[in-house]
Amino acid sequence: MGFLDHKSVLITGGTGSFGKACIQVLLDQHNPKKIIIYSRDELKQYQMAQTFSDPKMRFFIGDVRDKDRLASAMQGVDVCIHAAALKHVPIAEYNPLECIKTNILGASALIEACLKEQVGHVIALSTDKASNPINLYGATKLCSDKLFISANNMKGKSACKFSVVRYGNVVGSRGSVVPFFQNLVAQNAPQIPITDTRMTRFWITLDQGVHFVLRSLERMHGGEIFVPKIPSMNILDLKQALAPDIPIKIVGIRPGEKLHEVMISSDDRAFEFEDFYILEPTISFQTPIDYSLTLLGEKGKRAPEGFSYNSLENPQRLSAPELLKMLATL
Repeated sequence: MGFLDHKSVLITGGTGSFGKACIQVLLDQHNPKKIIIYSRDELKQYQMAQTFSDPKMRFFIGDVRDKDRLASAMQGVDVCIHAAALKHVPIAEYNPLECIKTNILGASALIEACLKEQVGHVIALSTDKASNPINLYGATKLCSDKLFISANNMKGKSACKFSVVRYGNVVGSRGSVVPFFQNLVAQNAPQIPITDTRMTRFWITLDQGVHFVLRSLERMHGGEIFVPKIPSMNILDLKQALAPDIPIKIVGIRPGEKLHEVMISSDDRAFEFEDFYILEPTISFQTPIDYSLTLLGEKGKRAPEGFSYNSLENPQRLSAPELLKMLATL
């Protein structure tokens, strides 16, 4: 029997890009008892209900800032995937308190609800921007990550486990640069705006992200941050792949942006596995955990001192043909 078979799975922010892809995988490749979508936009839930008419689907209107509503939705839930967040970097810079309320206070409310309702496995989606953050979005996600990790010290004798998955830009997700460039090409735009020709980013497909999250649920002890090994690409190479015949216009870095993203800083304590890394927590738990060995029996080795996993020095590069191949699968 599969790990998720006959389990009730709740996804916060479930009407977003990740939620839609995750639901499809759960329905096609697993046999959950229920899939609960928790989000605050009734129109998106209505539209999703037209696409996914499976009797296993449930829909809850609610905000992650609402602890009581979360606790109500969590009744009988076995697995919670926390995907809800305010994610747009410049908008977060101009609306900091709203970002804090959702990404930090919402994370705290979710943790309390999961502890109250004894949810067995809780995994939160993070971002490369949470490592050495320079923008508010990244800072709030770092705080969120710390909350989920420390929740393992709050559970007492409960079987609840809390972990985090951190990855980079998702190819084709709403608000990302790929569909933005594609729309400009479709509109015959005279120029493609580029913030800085040196900029690099990590890239992952939605399908890869979903499978990594679901696999991390099986391998998690609780308290670790999972980081997949994924390719990087220069923004100019990405533009050339999508719009080779359109000239560029340099517009400058937006508020809160970095030239290069970091998923593991030189100060993190990391273990390297075949196709992913695990960051062990900086705090101690009552029962010591060996994070070099996952619950799936995978054995990792300690990363060398000073190791950093960043989009500039990443040896795994994404070529234009590989990017176009990724887009063809969407």
